[in-house]
Amino acid sequence: TLAAALVMPAVGSALFAWRGITLPMAAPVLAALLQGALLSLALYARERRTAFVRLRQLNHARQMTLESMTAVAESRDEISGAHIKRTQHYVRALAESLRDIGQGGGKETYPQLTEDYIELLFHSAPLHDVGKVAVPDSVLFKPGKLTDEEFAVIRQHVRHGRNIIANAAQGMEDDAFLHLAAEIAWSHHEKWDGSGYMEGLAGEAIPLSGRLMALADVYDALICARQYKPAFPHAKVREIILKGRGTHFDPAVVDAFLLAEEEFKRIATAYRDPEPGHTPDPDPPGGPTGDQVQPGDPRQ
Repeated sequence: TLAAALVMPAVGSALFAWRGITLPMAAPVLAALLQGALLSLALYARERRTAFVRLRQLNHARQMTLESMTAVAESRDEISGAHIKRTQHYVRALAESLRDIGQGGGKETYPQLTEDYIELLFHSAPLHDVGKVAVPDSVLFKPGKLTDEEFAVIRQHVRHGRNIIANAAQGMEDDAFLHLAAEIAWSHHEKWDGSGYMEGLAGEAIPLSGRLMALADVYDALICARQYKPAFPHAKVREIILKGRGTHFDPAVVDAFLLAEEEFKRIATAYRDPEPGHTPDPDPPGGPTGDQVQPGDPRQ
């Protein structure tokens, strides 16, 4: 294009000097410049398409990473596949309800709860228990209450989970969903009053993602049968969660749970375990205490 734009005036000058012939230069120069502009647009479109294909490939690779790691987590428990689905949807329902509560009165209390962040939560939540792959079967599948030694072993799953995800995230620049997944894996057994683990964080020092997952994880462990307890009906689970308001759970997250109760029931039904081991008992013997249920049991 540059050559054409320079040759046209050169040829015109030569003809004028040789024969006195005058050629109009505007039209050919403009045509050359237009050709250059069209070429630039074509190159830009090609680069955009290449970038789109690369982005799609990267997103596919991320999704495959997530699905592979989730499959590893599921392999540790025949019912965890449905558990992963339920907790994933519980966390999104809680986040949306908490956002709605925070927007009341025209003041936005939780500005981080954007649509993008909630979507990241949804995709990151399935990896919250991936660290259980490092827990011995004799502890993970033990019926009944854990000993102090067994409890110390199984609670290490949060450390294993964070390390596994952190290793997977190496080399992936700004891979937000894996960073958030590591945060959830590490903090979802912390408690609002500081009595949780691994760091004994309290209150808002616990990441919001971990506070949301804490309630979602406990709800699912209580509403469903486990090898160490029978299933509990929603009313009983609701009672236990309300008792944990301000001690185990962030009070605001409990309020969000109350707002999203019907959605929790719908999710529990839609993604129920294919072969439940127990039928919910409206009034289990001994009530929600003792060996039947441990709301803080790390096997949940």
